[in-house]
Amino acid sequence: MSMIRNSLLLAVASGTLILSGCMTVSEPYERPDAPIPAALPVTDPDGEPVEPVVWEDVFTAPELRQLIEIALDENRDLRIAAANVQLARAQYGISRAQRLPAVDARGAVTEGGTFETGNAGGAGFGDNASASIGVTAYELDLFGRVANLNEAALQSYLATEEGERAAKISIAATVGELWMQLAADKALLALAEDTVDVQSESLELTGELFDAGVATELDVRRASASVETARAQVAQFAAQVDQDLNALRLVVGTDLPEGVYDAVRLEPAPLVSDVPLSQSSLVLLKRPDVQQAERQLLAANANVAAARAAFFPVISLTGQVGYASSDLTDLFDGTAGWSFGPSISLPIFDAGARQSNLEVSQARRDIAVASYEQAIQSAFRDTADALAVARTIDERVDALGRLVEDTSITLELSQERFQVGVDDYLSVLDSQRLNYNARQQLIQAELVRHLNIIALYRALGAWPEQGAAPAGLQGQN
Repeated sequence: MSMIRNSLLLAVASGTLILSGCMTVSEPYERPDAPIPAALPVTDPDGEPVEPVVWEDVFTAPELRQLIEIALDENRDLRIAAANVQLARAQYGISRAQRLPAVDARGAVTEGGTFETGNAGGAGFGDNASASIGVTAYELDLFGRVANLNEAALQSYLATEEGERAAKISIAATVGELWMQLAADKALLALAEDTVDVQSESLELTGELFDAGVATELDVRRASASVETARAQVAQFAAQVDQDLNALRLVVGTDLPEGVYDAVRLEPAPLVSDVPLSQSSLVLLKRPDVQQAERQLLAANANVAAARAAFFPVISLTGQVGYASSDLTDLFDGTAGWSFGPSISLPIFDAGARQSNLEVSQARRDIAVASYEQAIQSAFRDTADALAVARTIDERVDALGRLVEDTSITLELSQERFQVGVDDYLSVLDSQRLNYNARQQLIQAELVRHLNIIALYRALGAWPEQGAAPAGLQGQN
């Protein structure tokens, strides 16, 4: 009878191995085609291919670089991203452990006796001691269920790492953007304060001319109104500067170092003048957020394979070796032995649960495919939008520079004509308004130029990989 049982187990195991050699539940991964043009809309299509840029190559001002480094240590969003990486790393470790058998040591001691000597059931109440080392229900992963679940956990972990890199790029870019916004608002505040001083002098002059009978009360009222308008804008920009500082403190995650406010300015620019670009849109595939989306797709693909493997038999092994004795003192002088017991579980009927689980996994994979393609499309749009501004911003800044020069000369001429009585003060007010607006527009255009450089870094930036990979991770991508 024992020989028949062993032969049956051998036949089942052999048949399962043969079946596993013939069945493949995993589909080879094929990266979806990028749903974007093959080339970026760069101005130099013959440019040499370049690697994605890093933040140290974009932000040049020492004070700004120091602030970014502080933000990378103190920002709370980044700490959450780092904690998520550690969480995914630990979950991957749990999943990887399931691929190896768990060995346990067990021991038990029982002391017993009967209330009446010679009772027929007394044999069941004697002393007993045992010690063993064994493996319980170790699954032979013949169809790759455990391996694919492990692969899904690995790709999820790698996705969180890419998410952390994307968060670091975002933090560096955000600090730079807030720095430039603060610089622009400081420039606008200084312009408004300068306008108050200039127009206050004009108001005094207009009052003197009114006393001399050259100007009218209407001229005095117009001059006073322009002064109060400029003062209102001073208050507005002063509040905006304070709000910029508050936003910068929030992103940095701590109080700002001494001297940061004084160091913030539009010129000289704290950034490189341009970002190196290449024509091929394949550079977008190296963006951390795109790589994160692809890692999530790989995890979804592995989950589909694991769901398919659930349709096939599960073979588990249980075994132990050890000692047993009727007395603890001579346990290891007692009987030594072993036991081995393979088991097989074959799904027959589960009311469609496995099929539904497979369909859920396939739907999630389809969602991951769409999310990956959407990430690529968003990356292309971010880059194309930034390049569209880059092609025209210099012309815009140059034109506004000439406009400021023209309106400054017009203002001087208008003031001279008013002082000699040729024109009334309305022409001076018009000239002041035009010059003030032109100078404001020039500051805003300079801000746009700087922010666009940061936008190109957001679109094409990379973050170098740091730290050691977890055990078993090397060589897996």
